[in-house]
Amino acid sequence: MRISMPLQYAGEPKEAVEQVVELEKAGLDTVWVAEAYGYDSPTLMGYLAARTERVSIGSAILPMYTRTPTLIAMTAAGLDYLSDGRAVLGLGASGPQVIEGFHGVPYTKPLGRTRETIEICRKVWAREERLTHDGQVFQLPLPPEQGTGLGRPLKIINHPVRPRIPIHVASLGEKNVEMTAETADGWLPHLFIPEKAESVWGPSLARGRAKRDPGLGELEISAGGLLAIGEDEETARLADLTRPIIALYVGGMGAKGRNFYNTVAQRYGYEEAAEKIQDLYLAGRKDEAAAAVPDEFVELTNLVGPESYVRERVEAFRAAGVTQLNVTPVGGDPARLIAKVKEWAA
Repeated sequence: MRISMPLQYAGEPKEAVEQVVELEKAGLDTVWVAEAYGYDSPTLMGYLAARTERVSIGSAILPMYTRTPTLIAMTAAGLDYLSDGRAVLGLGASGPQVIEGFHGVPYTKPLGRTRETIEICRKVWAREERLTHDGQVFQLPLPPEQGTGLGRPLKIINHPVRPRIPIHVASLGEKNVEMTAETADGWLPHLFIPEKAESVWGPSLARGRAKRDPGLGELEISAGGLLAIGEDEETARLADLTRPIIALYVGGMGAKGRNFYNTVAQRYGYEEAAEKIQDLYLAGRKDEAAAAVPDEFVELTNLVGPESYVRERVEAFRAAGVTQLNVTPVGGDPARLIAKVKEWAA
């Protein structure tokens, strides 16, 4: 397994980038830059490209409803050029709470939009012919009856560094995971419990892989959690740092019946806890929602504890098919943690 980490962008992104510079020296392979409703991802990715030399730089995720597919392709090609071929395009549909609430765009046809965005991006980068696309979501050029009738097929002006930039998709629903396994280079699951992954996602992954083009190669899977190693109680308590985050996703990322993360928690077997977390969170009782996250959920989504136990967690993620261990190192020496887990993951 390779080692990746998410950029901690919510506080001081420049400081987070400086940490990536140091962790690259310790063996970090990929850094993922999220985009929610703060700073945009591509700006920070461009800054990372200028400050680093080897690490791959991925968006995780770039919400598709906020950009046209061709703009996404252009952005990825530009980042790939600036980084000398180190860009990874992480895509996702986000959710109606952000897309409709913050961007004012209707949240419709997420599966079709994802599939067609992937198809269009690959056409743009390949640059084999002028861009056309006749899909259920996108038509390029736009049909005359929907516009001025003056649109014409074009090619991207620049010649992309790579005709195939890796595309990873953040997906959780059964049909979306199936589509990811069929069409994408990689999968970015959130709140991943390796021991429960096969029962929750195994059938969807199998169906998608059965339709997968062999030319895509094996599906990459990037998953992990908080990383801390130590025998003391203080280290053990570090895993609790993820409780408010889990509560935010399971409880607050969507309404009743429309929260993808809550559904995953239920499919993991935490039906009662998932309902309680959501009720508390939506009632504004966020601290109580965090406290309601089951200890087992916290433990299994992270890699925190004595060295022997963390090594067991690394092997559990490997056994679940994870090819890129995505960790957030916490504690006194993040570089040491990255170097150690990279050795175990090799």
